Amino acid sequence: MDPSPATLALLGSLPDAVTAEIVEPLVTASGVRVERIVSHGQSTPAGTWFDQPEAEWVVLLAGSARLQIEGEAEPRSLSPGDAVYLPAHCRHRVAWTSPDQPTVWLALFLDTALSPVLAAQFRNDRVGGTPA
Repeated sequence: MDPSPATLALLGSLPDAVTAEIVEPLVTASGVRVERIVSHGQSTPAGTWFDQPEAEWVVLLAGSARLQIEGEAEPRSLSPGDAVYLPAHCRHRVAWTSPDQPTVWLALFLDTALSPVLAAQFRNDRVGGTPA
């Protein structure tokens, strides 16, 4: 039998991330993972880059951040509602998150075998490191 429907307030009951970023897996399935990430002033250590084998679509739900994508001169400033699609192996790092309030991310990771089809909005805006 399928589990009963569940509700999660993505911006409610936030863990205290002042001392360390908190990554909470929300959904996992074959080729798919969804995480809520809570940052509070953290950034990726200097010289460190994420280079993951799956694609990632991340949306900033609360707070503010700057995301550096390899090859771009300046980090992208993100505000609530901003989303970025990062193809597999798109090297990126979190350059900054607000030290004054929690920054809440929702990240969807997709195995490359799923071959995501991007909506026209992404193709015409910013996609995986290509500025609009």
